[in-house]
Amino acid sequence: MTHLLSGRGRPALQRLAAHPSPGRRGARRRTAPAAGSAIDPLWYKDAVIYQVHVRTFCDSNGDGIGDFRGLTSRLDYVRRLGVNAIWLLPFYESPLKDDGYDIAHYERIDARYGTMDDFRCCLAEAHRLGLQVFTELVINHTSDQHPWFQASRLAPEGSPKRDYYVWSVTPDRYRDARVIFNDVEPSNWTWDPIAKAYYWHRFFSHQPDLNFDNPKVRRAVLKVMRFWLDKGVDGLRLDAVAHLYEREGTSCENLPETHAFLREIRTEMDRRYTHRVLLAEADQAPAVTCEYFGQGDECHMAFQFPLMPRLFLALKREDASPIVSIVRSTGEIPPTAQWALFLRNHDELTISALTDDERRLMFALYAPEPRMRLNLGIRRRLAPLLDNDPARIMLAFSLLLSLPGSPVIYYGDELAMGDNVGLNDRDGVRTPMQWTAGLNAGFSETVGPLTQPVIDDAVFGGAEVNVDAQESDQQSMLWRLRRLIAARAQSQVFGRGTIEFLTVGGGEVLAFLRRYQRETVLVVANLSLQPRTCEVRLPTELAGASLRPLVAGGEAGTLTLDGDVVTLAPSEFRWLRVSQ
Repeated sequence: MTHLLSGRGRPALQRLAAHPSPGRRGARRRTAPAAGSAIDPLWYKDAVIYQVHVRTFCDSNGDGIGDFRGLTSRLDYVRRLGVNAIWLLPFYESPLKDDGYDIAHYERIDARYGTMDDFRCCLAEAHRLGLQVFTELVINHTSDQHPWFQASRLAPEGSPKRDYYVWSVTPDRYRDARVIFNDVEPSNWTWDPIAKAYYWHRFFSHQPDLNFDNPKVRRAVLKVMRFWLDKGVDGLRLDAVAHLYEREGTSCENLPETHAFLREIRTEMDRRYTHRVLLAEADQAPAVTCEYFGQGDECHMAFQFPLMPRLFLALKREDASPIVSIVRSTGEIPPTAQWALFLRNHDELTISALTDDERRLMFALYAPEPRMRLNLGIRRRLAPLLDNDPARIMLAFSLLLSLPGSPVIYYGDELAMGDNVGLNDRDGVRTPMQWTAGLNAGFSETVGPLTQPVIDDAVFGGAEVNVDAQESDQQSMLWRLRRLIAARAQSQVFGRGTIEFLTVGGGEVLAFLRRYQRETVLVVANLSLQPRTCEVRLPTELAGASLRPLVAGGEAGTLTLDGDVVTLAPSEFRWLRVSQ
């Protein structure tokens, strides 16, 4: 595996070789809390985050499963993309019925991915390269294999151990709570023959929900948080955070008790650590999601779920109004808060927040085959969704990187990787990273089975889409995205500035100003597949300003200015620095 020992990863791997782990379950070490690597307390506002699945990124030992040593060896690739943070999907001990979100032990690395020393080495190398690291804090539920649940189901009713989870003698409680995965779960309650009672789960039946009314559970969650922050992790993504508490007569989502506990988490984090970040995953309406920032005393960041499907609606309709309306309706957030934006991720493209008509349209436009759909979502990657059209893909990236928030890029989308809708559940968008045109697309040297099969079709297969091929072509998707990210890094206006939409003639062109301190950037984007000429009028106070290109993108043509008239080629976009 000599190719995995090359480049920036070598020093970290050599350190591992020099100080081998005592075993897959090495002796637990007591160490002082590690310092975070960020210097700026608002570093997350300027972040471009790369989402990585350890299991499918790089296999270092030839067992067909990605691992921390493999990820460490590839961190320089991530850095060269231009991002400054990575988000790691769950890597904890798990039966992997839900790709690791079913956690069997919060403080152990799953042995398939390596050891705790391997994780520490990966974290140290990421920090050395200037990458902040987000990990998952999955606190709504555990696996039914977790020792807490096994003890709970054996404990007598009313005992402290039983009280770690939510039990009932009847499945009729909390009837106003929706069943989220209604395509596979008939109820939020499942009968347990050992406990002789029903247990509550908002997601899969193998993922029982913790009982946050129990102070011991809350203390246990804070202990888990401290465990990973002590290792030096920079940010924690709070999975399914909207569903922590249950109350009769409510939807059991976004309850005041949830926000009270988030304030408790934030207080503990701020008291013990510096420059660490909480990122909320709450697929809710914009006004509701804003509540997860509190008064600047809950989460630092939250995913902007409602924007994502409307970006795709806008692109297919060739109409800017879905983007404008959702951004305008989002409202103000605390000055220290930040949205996390994304195009695609490890889950389905959720369309639950859309109207019935919009959902039908999204399914018709983006998932014409039933196997492309999952519950209220679409299980496709970015490139197939956009017909593998380089101009449309880059246009989507330009919007992701220029709208208010910190963008998240899903691994492989920088190459225009494809998906495999023949795989179960969400596995079709979680296939191995494609590094080369060789065996297993360079992901693994095994001749045996892989953790997931590599894409092998004629359009998106590893022979056609891989890092090696795109590294040698400066017009490739990889290089074009690198240049776009580098342009964004020239200015804090994108991560910290305000947004002002401009009126243009015709809805196919999106135009807006981003302003921060004394800097102003004009963004114009043609959402149409045809050339468009429109009138872009700057505000009066910017009359007579000069426009200098910050970045240009498009398959053909160049932007021309004739007074306030702008001509754009199909799918063309421009970022222009406004100077007076």
